[in-house]
Amino acid sequence: MSKPLDRLTLLETFVRIADAGSISAAARDLGLSQPSASRQLAELETRLRTQLMRRNTHSLALTGAGLALLADARGLLDGWEALEEKHREGEGGPAGTLKVVVPVALGQTRLGDLAWRFQKMYPELSLNWLLEDQPIRFPELGADCWIRVGPVPDDTLVVRPLGTVERLLVASADFVARHEPCDSPSAVGKLDLLAVAPFEGAKLSLHDDRGRNLSIEPPLRLQSNNIAAVKAAVASGLGMAVLPRWFVAEELERNAFVDLLPGWRAPSLTIHAAYLPGRHQPERLRVFLDYMATEIPQIPGIGF
Repeated sequence: MSKPLDRLTLLETFVRIADAGSISAAARDLGLSQPSASRQLAELETRLRTQLMRRNTHSLALTGAGLALLADARGLLDGWEALEEKHREGEGGPAGTLKVVVPVALGQTRLGDLAWRFQKMYPELSLNWLLEDQPIRFPELGADCWIRVGPVPDDTLVVRPLGTVERLLVASADFVARHEPCDSPSAVGKLDLLAVAPFEGAKLSLHDDRGRNLSIEPPLRLQSNNIAAVKAAVASGLGMAVLPRWFVAEELERNAFVDLLPGWRAPSLTIHAAYLPGRHQPERLRVFLDYMATEIPQIPGIGF
């Protein structure tokens, strides 16, 4: 006969299943087989003598008892983590695994550099670094934090701004040489546009530091949901694009790219961190967010 599982383990599995909306998704995140996760849920229901979830082959939904338990379970798990952090032996500091979802380009470069430095500061911390540009189902991934450029399309999450991205209209020096003159809004409006979806479409809105606004509608030559692909197309001389300064700083410095309208900028975008609400924020997440909020605005082309 197998040994009964720890009650906190059962509650953690239940909460993860409820958040993910799927036993299989929760099992993957917890490193369990689906049958093991199902058995843990069944054992918790047996101990509490109530049905917590209605499930069939296509759907899973919390019962009234499950909804009531979910809030209490979160509180107990938060309290246990707070107790562990308070009484942990050793030097202290963040420990455990931190699962973070980040934008692809930023996560591979600037944010990645910050994250590796953060890990060196806290050797007991393990980082799970996931690169994703598209909207996610946060609980399904079992993430601690989601860093996203632009609005966070989930009003169930707590959202914290980390920085503001400056964006400018650029083209390759070769493209500019072939299309002179292109240093005025009217001239630029005739050039081919390479757009990063969903931030730009066929119409571009620009503003200057005097508060003036203008709109141009250049011919749309390329649209992609991948910023690196658009940057490569710009480098090839295919057209112009609105890109973040941090992403093209090196090309601007060596004159490979040209800032087409130095007095005009596209609307800035805010970098947000999003996480689940809770009475206790794990130390690893709290320290990580404070670190990122300090360091991200120091990146050239990103401020606050």
